[in-house]
Amino acid sequence: MNKGRKTTQEERAEIVAFCIENGKDYGLAMEKYGVSYQQIYSWVRKYEAKGVEGLTDRRGKAKSEDALTEADRLRMENKILQAKLKDMEMANKLLKKLRELQGGGH
Repeated sequence: MNKGRKTTQEERAEIVAFCIENGKDYGLAMEKYGVSYQQIYSWVRKYEAKGVEGLTDRRGKAKSEDALTEADRLRMENKILQAKLKDMEMANKLLKKLRELQGGGH
C-alpha cells in the first residue's frame, strides 16, 4: 500500500475544490493529485463540517505552515466556493436538459 504524500493546507483546499467541482469524483481527484480516495473523502468531509480550518493538518507539533493569514484563508475558501458554484451550475443544466427531454418545456 502506498504511503500518502505530504500536502500543504493550500494543496488540500485545491484538491477539495477540484473534487467538488467535478461532482465529488474522488477517483478523478485521486488520478490528478496522487492522493488516496480515503484521504480526499476525509478532506471533503472536514471541509463541509468546518470550512477551510478543517483542512489544517493537526498531526504532530503545530507547524507555522498551517497558521493562515486571513487573506490565505479567504483565497482558499473562495476557490472551493467557486468549485461548488460550478458543480451546482452543471447540475442545474442537467436538470433543465432532463426536463426538456421529458417534454416539460423550460
